[in-house]
Amino acid sequence: MNKQLKKLPAGIQTFEEIINEGYIYVDKTGMLVNLIEKGKVYFLARPRRFGKSLTLATLEAMFQGRKELFKGLYAEEWLNRPGFRPSPVIRLSLNKVTTKQGLDMLNGSLVKHLKDTALSLDIDISDSLSAGDLFGDLIVNLYKKHNEKVVVLIDEYDKPYIDYIDDPAEAEKVRNILANLYVQVKANDEYTRFVLLTGISKFAKLGVFSKLNNLTDISLHDDYAAMCGITREELLQNFPGYLELTAEKMKITREELVDKMEDFYDGFSFNGTVKLYNPYSTLRFFEDKVFKNYWFDGGTAEMLATYIKNKDLTVEQFRNCQVSVDFVQNPGEMDSTPPEGFLYQGGFLTLREGITNDYSLDYPNKEVLNSMSRLLAGKLLKHEYSDLTNLLYLGLANKDFQRITETLNSLLASVPYDDYSKALRQKIIIQGFTFPVQEWLYRSTIFAFMRGCGLVVQAEMHTDRGRADLVINYRGQIFILELKVAYQGENAAEKAGEAFRQIFEKNYNAPYPTAICAGLAIDDRKRQITEYRTGI
Repeated sequence: MNKQLKKLPAGIQTFEEIINEGYIYVDKTGMLVNLIEKGKVYFLARPRRFGKSLTLATLEAMFQGRKELFKGLYAEEWLNRPGFRPSPVIRLSLNKVTTKQGLDMLNGSLVKHLKDTALSLDIDISDSLSAGDLFGDLIVNLYKKHNEKVVVLIDEYDKPYIDYIDDPAEAEKVRNILANLYVQVKANDEYTRFVLLTGISKFAKLGVFSKLNNLTDISLHDDYAAMCGITREELLQNFPGYLELTAEKMKITREELVDKMEDFYDGFSFNGTVKLYNPYSTLRFFEDKVFKNYWFDGGTAEMLATYIKNKDLTVEQFRNCQVSVDFVQNPGEMDSTPPEGFLYQGGFLTLREGITNDYSLDYPNKEVLNSMSRLLAGKLLKHEYSDLTNLLYLGLANKDFQRITETLNSLLASVPYDDYSKALRQKIIIQGFTFPVQEWLYRSTIFAFMRGCGLVVQAEMHTDRGRADLVINYRGQIFILELKVAYQGENAAEKAGEAFRQIFEKNYNAPYPTAICAGLAIDDRKRQITEYRTGI
């Protein structure tokens, strides 16, 4: 069977290569035809590694009239219509532009990219050192050469801007450079047939596109919600052989595999209802046949780590975060958007139907939640993350609460003193429930660490009588942990007993008859777990 399967296009962004080399292609051309027929100038925001580049490569081949590549695809009929005429295409990728070596280097690299594009299209442009002037020349001269309106496709339009996310003053200068470039789209509207700009964010939208008022933002549009990513139906239809092989290797049923994949890699949504698998993670998973975090490799983690250096973030505060439709459409500029705006635009949070507002924001799936947790907890640790992970796993495997508490105490000892001081000045309200600030800091740190270790763990797990602090599933064994803080003058042993009794008094263990329950008491002066009570 393995020889009969088409290849997996993990990391391949060239439509021609996917078709000609026999890779699997999930047909999105119906949405692209719809896009072409309904308008002209578009903007699409999607996270990194989500198929934006492949979308532009597909559009490029469509407009070039490469009919041989579209046999059996939806766009085949569109290409064979009597009135179809190919168009010259300008395709730019700002991912190729050098950024972090200063603004002069950025402008020079952008100029070179435009001149290289002109050379590949066999047209002459001026010797100007202005990227905006060269882009205008490129559009007009390509139109004159072919006497056909031009298609403009720009990938990663915001990459130079995002690369300066830790330097707002320089980012503003970068935005001005990009604004002079992108204004040429509107200035040369009479020469263009179709325009699509893609990126991960809307950070620079107001600044860059202030004069581009003919732009249609399709980022939240229902018709294009599944343009990038893989729906459940597409997964089942396009990857049946890989599902069967992977399920066989893992010795589980196909249905069980799909459920596990959904938990790990599904859940991205760009309209609040349609859910999508991350294409990069899904393809890598089918290659490795191992559940692990793929999307956060490389640049994604680096960008997030840079952002959170000066932010006091926890994992929990972004669960079911209620936001308005105005916020979703315009999350704000880099230097003013709240953390949830940054995380939403980067793909770390995704849209859900609102509970008390227009939309909710939440982590898309286990892959993102675990990676986010590991990143946030990791920045606190003085120890090697893997050392503490191994110790925690040993403690859970042996039901050894002495080892578990020693591991958690090593974690808590790594929390900077300043974080406790800041916590004292905060009022923490999550989903309408007010938390004592120290308890919130302790619990959120432990939760982030456990999630980052790859454990299945829930915080504030709802039951009919209250909320359990932490519910952990380790290889089918459930642990229920309740935390109490012993403040000055309070007895830690009594607090541990109180926490243990609360689990049963409020029925936290009712859904889990075989759960191992424990009450933990943290001495706030020592910032350590000094007492615990279990039923073991």
